[in-house]
Amino acid sequence: MYIKRDLEDQIRVYLKKPEILAIIGPRQSGKTTLLKEIAKPLKKAVYLNFEDRDILNLFNNDIKSFYNRYAQDSGYLLIDEFQYAKNGGQKLKYLFDTHWIKIIISGSSSLDLTHQAVKYLVGRIFIFYLFPLNFKEFLSYRRPDLYKNIYINGAKKINDFWENKRNSAPVFTKEVTGEFQKYYHEFTIFGGYPRVILAKNKNEKIMVLKNIYNTYFLREIRDILQLSTEEELQKLIKALALQIGSVMKYNELSQITSLNYESLLKHLNILEKTFVIKRVLPFCRNKRIEIAKVPKVFFWDNGFRNRAINNFQDFEFRTDRGSLNENFIAGQLLKKELAINYWRSKSKAEIDFVLERESGLTALEVKSTLRSNTAGRALLSFKEKYAPAKLLVASESYSAFDQPRNILFMPLFFI
Repeated sequence: MYIKRDLEDQIRVYLKKPEILAIIGPRQSGKTTLLKEIAKPLKKAVYLNFEDRDILNLFNNDIKSFYNRYAQDSGYLLIDEFQYAKNGGQKLKYLFDTHWIKIIISGSSSLDLTHQAVKYLVGRIFIFYLFPLNFKEFLSYRRPDLYKNIYINGAKKINDFWENKRNSAPVFTKEVTGEFQKYYHEFTIFGGYPRVILAKNKNEKIMVLKNIYNTYFLREIRDILQLSTEEELQKLIKALALQIGSVMKYNELSQITSLNYESLLKHLNILEKTFVIKRVLPFCRNKRIEIAKVPKVFFWDNGFRNRAINNFQDFEFRTDRGSLNENFIAGQLLKKELAINYWRSKSKAEIDFVLERESGLTALEVKSTLRSNTAGRALLSFKEKYAPAKLLVASESYSAFDQPRNILFMPLFFI
């Protein structure tokens, strides 16, 4: 079953353009399904998978014969699992420069388009990223009626507030936010991998996540990257999963994993490259009074994070609700490909997320429970120092406009 992805419409815009299209993302984020869906209406489209060793060997060893057999009579060539190709960028350049054919490739994050391939494909390739589903995509599949009500009507109210500064009724009623809770709880515990969302019950979701986690180590770590430090990497992932929203302590991580500082940085880079974690740096304009270098860490997917610590307890009983909520927000922002930072003064005032955009700064504070227009001192301090264009406070259900202080209080799920 296909779950509509936002990226599909973006890709279709470029199907008539000459450039090669590359879709990159973590394993089991839906790249194969998306490729096949894109191919359905296309005439003379050929889909190939480089997990088929015969096809891969022909591509690697005889690119002209590969073209004659698979691409000569096609208008579109779609290649899945492209990360297995050797010198793939050079061969794609040959196909692009020699034969007019639209090429779309996909691959896991080990598809190193930033180094080996791109040097051959400058000016010839557009790169897109497919992550596990964000909450909007998840809800549009599970409850399209609720999705339309919230993300169309709610967006109009919020835009009206920012544009006209009108102090109107709450963005969302308690009835609406209450109906959202079970979907938010499910997504926050199990995450957005498509196969997890399609699973029929909790036990199946847990089984799928275990498979995704184990496959990550089998295919990315052993097969492609050929690392011999799998045990240390697992310890590192678990340690990071327990430190969401906290500044990283390299000495502590080294002790837990038995990795020296250089090896620790190498493994952190691998986790970032394979879309497991994202290190978030501090926003700093004054090194004398603000933290300038030490990152925080977040996971791209809550489900993967919960598998790392083997905790799928129901949301209402979790002792780490704050971490789950903060990681959810980080994931939502990252999947929009937004650059995010956090802010922390040396006196320990802290803002969870700071976004720099053309329209100005946005400061976002995350709270699990909130029942009134309560903004922390840190948010007001940041407002005084930097005059951000937008101040947001996100919590599990509270919704309100605070016109005098120009603060929008909104449910987490709307970020």
